[in-house]
Amino acid sequence: MSAGQVRTNAAEVLKDTCLLESAERERRIGFRRYEEYRDSGVEWIGEVPAGWTIKKLKFVVAIQPSNVDKKTKENEKEVLLCNYTDVYYNEEITGDLSFMKATASDLQIRKFTLKSGDTIITKDSEDPNDIAVPAYVPQDLEGIICGYHLALLRPKYGILGGYLKRVMDSRYARSVFAAKANGLTRYGLGTYPINNFALPLPPIEEQRQITAYLDRETAKIDSLVTRQEQLIELLREKRQAIISHAVTEGLNIDVNMRDSGVEWLGKVPVKWKIKSLKFTATINDDTLLEDTDTDFEFDYVDIGSVDYVAGISSKETTTFENAPARARRIVKSGDTIVSTVRTYLRAIAYVREFDKPLIVSTGFAVVRPKAVYADFLAYALKASFFVQSVVARSVGVSYPAINASEIGNIFVPLPNEKEQTAIAAFLDRETVKIDDLIERCETAIELLKERRIALISAAVTGKIDVRSAV
Repeated sequence: MSAGQVRTNAAEVLKDTCLLESAERERRIGFRRYEEYRDSGVEWIGEVPAGWTIKKLKFVVAIQPSNVDKKTKENEKEVLLCNYTDVYYNEEITGDLSFMKATASDLQIRKFTLKSGDTIITKDSEDPNDIAVPAYVPQDLEGIICGYHLALLRPKYGILGGYLKRVMDSRYARSVFAAKANGLTRYGLGTYPINNFALPLPPIEEQRQITAYLDRETAKIDSLVTRQEQLIELLREKRQAIISHAVTEGLNIDVNMRDSGVEWLGKVPVKWKIKSLKFTATINDDTLLEDTDTDFEFDYVDIGSVDYVAGISSKETTTFENAPARARRIVKSGDTIVSTVRTYLRAIAYVREFDKPLIVSTGFAVVRPKAVYADFLAYALKASFFVQSVVARSVGVSYPAINASEIGNIFVPLPNEKEQTAIAAFLDRETVKIDDLIERCETAIELLKERRIALISAAVTGKIDVRSAV
């Protein structure tokens, strides 16, 4: 990536940051409050506007926990099933989603077919914070029914479906339901806490105004979040491109090139060497033995704890006695760990320093440089040609894997020591710039999401009066 491209991306980040700061100024200035308040009688809510009521959800909404599972039965009719992930990952349930095929009885079809105005919430999860995640149904969906691990909320009278969805979006509702969920390793929400949920209820016209305002404002925030996510993706692509270019073509744009003879590499500078990785580094030199002291303490890293850009994102401190059987690969400073399972995840990380002994899963190949500058090798192992080679040589569809010995057969380009050092230093400087922009984007996304839920929560509990803003 050129300096000009970095500046362009920086300008985009700064532009959106200014928009975010403007939104934050608006929040700090605040909306006017209602003229008169009263005690809601609900600790979680506090005061509500004088014209509002508090009603148990069951009195204004038909609550129907689904019992429709994904099993296919011969004596039932074919349907499309709206399941947990459809609700968890979507604000709205629409007909263009890819639904699971299943079967249901006539009674289930009558009871759980999705209709305009419905809100569906998750009622079972491995995390209590994922309980009561809502999705709204804006149109009738004939042939699509609410599936297992979900509850269907259908407005009866005195409440608009869109307003109900926004209440369920609020921090108030999510906190209440998370606290009411039962379980230790898996959490479930029973019918009683849903039925008796205290619903802040303004008059119908006011519900309409609040819903319209929140629809408009959350759409603006969602657009900014999408823009930041797109920028992150672009920056990650640029980061990958700059690494790949530098470790295969060098820093001199006028250098003469030659065909490397390796399909994935293409052309390289004429004076560079091409060697198999096994001739420039060792793989899996050190392993914890079975007679290791049971009290030996170390930091453990598994596949899910490694990010292609961020490197090792988390570690688990454990002892040999309590560690999983796959915690065996010993890592030293200067090593690069390369995932040999689920290789499409590109779980590759350079290890420069650490406090405690570091052990990684046997699902990694630990690459230790012996005839190459460690920093240069680390970047080479993150280049597109190497990642593509690893993925191409992997065996398996759902769980692709590669033998560590096969990784050793992949060719890598080798400039002289002086060039290796210069390339690594250049990439250190350039990737830091890009990583800083990515971090700023991620921070902006978190602030925008916080702004979104705070705005919804304040509006549906009457802490701000948005009627004049519609």
